[in-house]
Amino acid sequence: MEVRLDGRAVVITGAASGIGAAIAAEAARAGGRLCLTDIDDAGLSGVAAELSALGAEIATVVADLSDAAAPARVAADARARFGRIDGLVNAAGLTTRAGLADAMPETWDHLFAVNGRAPFFLMQEAVRDMRARGAAGSIVNILSVNAHVGLPDLAVYSGSKGALSTLTKNAANAHMADLIRVNGINLGWVATEAEHHMQSVVLGKGPDWLAEAAATRPAGRLVEAGEAGRLAVWLLSDASRPMTGMALDLEYWVAGSPP
Repeated sequence: MEVRLDGRAVVITGAASGIGAAIAAEAARAGGRLCLTDIDDAGLSGVAAELSALGAEIATVVADLSDAAAPARVAADARARFGRIDGLVNAAGLTTRAGLADAMPETWDHLFAVNGRAPFFLMQEAVRDMRARGAAGSIVNILSVNAHVGLPDLAVYSGSKGALSTLTKNAANAHMADLIRVNGINLGWVATEAEHHMQSVVLGKGPDWLAEAAATRPAGRLVEAGEAGRLAVWLLSDASRPMTGMALDLEYWVAGSPP
C-alpha cells in the first residue's frame, strides 16, 4: 500500500528543525495539509516556505509548549485553517541533561511540561475534534529509547519520555473504539542540528563527535532524521492500520542486547 496522507490535516510540533522538520517534509510529500508549530519563529518560517514551494498547504503557529495554554491555541489555529484535525505528531521535546544527583525542581517541571503535559493536552484536543466529527484519526508520539532505562545524566528526560510512553498506550486503549490510533516511536540517537550543538558545544566533545559516536554504533552511523520522518508518516497513514498502542524502537541496536 502506498503511504499517503492526501487532504488530511496534521498538526506537527517541533517542526522548525530536526526530527519535526523531517516529519513535516515527509508528510508534505505524502499530500498532507500541515499545521506546523515551534517556538523558533525564524526556523518555522523557513521550513514552511520550503514546503509551500513544493505545493503543500501549510499553516504555522509560533508557540512555547511550556505554556499550559499553548496546546489549546495550536489546536484552535489548526481547526481555523483546516476545519479539522486528522492527525497529530508530538515531535517537540527537550533533552536537557539532569541526573538523579543534580536535577533541580525547575528542570523537572520544564521537561515534564514540554515532554509530557503538552503532548497529553494536544492529544486531548485532537481526540475531541475527531470524536466530535465521528472520524477516525492517528496520533504519533516521538518517544525515546532512553525510556527503557536512560543514561545517568538523562534521568529527568528519560522519566518524561517514559510517562509519554504510558500515556500513548493509555490513549490508544481508551479510544480504540473511536478508531483513533495512537502509536509512538522510541527514537534512538539522531544527528540533528540540536544534537550537534549539544554534543560539540554543551558537552564539549568538539566538531568530531559525530564520527566518534558513529564508530560506536553496530551499523557505523546514527539514525537519520529522514528515517524517523518516514516511520512517523507511515504510522499516520492507513498503511499502518490497525496498529495502535505500539512503541516502536528506531535505533541501530536492539534494546536489551549487550553494549
